[in-house]
Amino acid sequence: MLALVTDPGSSSGVTLREVPDPLPRPDEALVELRAVSLNRGEVRRLASQPAGIVPGWDVAGVVVEQAQDASGPSSGARVVGLVARGAWAQLAAVPTSTLATLPTPVSFAAASTLPVAGLTAYRALSLGGLLLGKRVLVTGAAGGVGRFAIQLAKGAGAHVTAVIGSPERSQGLTDLGADEIVVDFASEGLPFDLLLESVGGRSLAAALARVAPAGTIVSFGNSSGEPTEFDVSSFYRHGAGARLYAFLVFDDLRHAGSGTHDLELLAGLVAEGALDPQISLETHWHEPEEAFRALIERRVLGKAVLRVD
Repeated sequence: MLALVTDPGSSSGVTLREVPDPLPRPDEALVELRAVSLNRGEVRRLASQPAGIVPGWDVAGVVVEQAQDASGPSSGARVVGLVARGAWAQLAAVPTSTLATLPTPVSFAAASTLPVAGLTAYRALSLGGLLLGKRVLVTGAAGGVGRFAIQLAKGAGAHVTAVIGSPERSQGLTDLGADEIVVDFASEGLPFDLLLESVGGRSLAAALARVAPAGTIVSFGNSSGEPTEFDVSSFYRHGAGARLYAFLVFDDLRHAGSGTHDLELLAGLVAEGALDPQISLETHWHEPEEAFRALIERRVLGKAVLRVD
């Protein structure tokens, strides 16, 4: 099969070439890819990956071989799934624990945005419990996770504050449900019950200063690359009972065992028109370099998708 394979000598970090077909485990289905979405984290990691690896987490396509243990969707089913790596290829072996059947109205491109970005937003928000009437803050709100989180939090009845890096990245956030858009997230101001934090550095320090008593900060990234310094006494005095939760979507799903259920729920919301994948860049996987560059340079509002055929 053809796959995008890590290649340190390539300008994009990958080369399209022939590799052996994957050999599924008994609990994995073999899926023919139709679309993959890109995540900034996996693109940033290309430079540090050894040569010859097939990257990629988000899978959308058609089952060509059902899992040997007869779990999961049958052959011919349109599906969405999550893999630890190997999605940037014509075929992927996908654990049936993170594989779900797609409703007919959901395109492969739309479906491909759900595994990492959609599940991260959904699972992170669930750590805040019932969100009705609560104050929720989302940093990195212009990206894929952020735009999903705004929609899901607003749909659950929360007051949503979106934090962005620059004014031009605010496009569409109010329409998605953001009640307030902030460019500079300061340490002073009203507290929040739940904060989804992916910037790190000074942003995480501000979150620690703004969390409400018994509130939750979900840390799932450090896009700034900065260390975080904060006033410990201020944290426990103003946010008594608050917690800082370290979130990794793969570990969270492994513990919860909810991958299929959660993907089905998100795909259902897309089918109903209640969740917009916010695809702002779509191109063919034979030409991924511009999509990679746009992600790294923060020119993508929402999600970037590669078509596979």
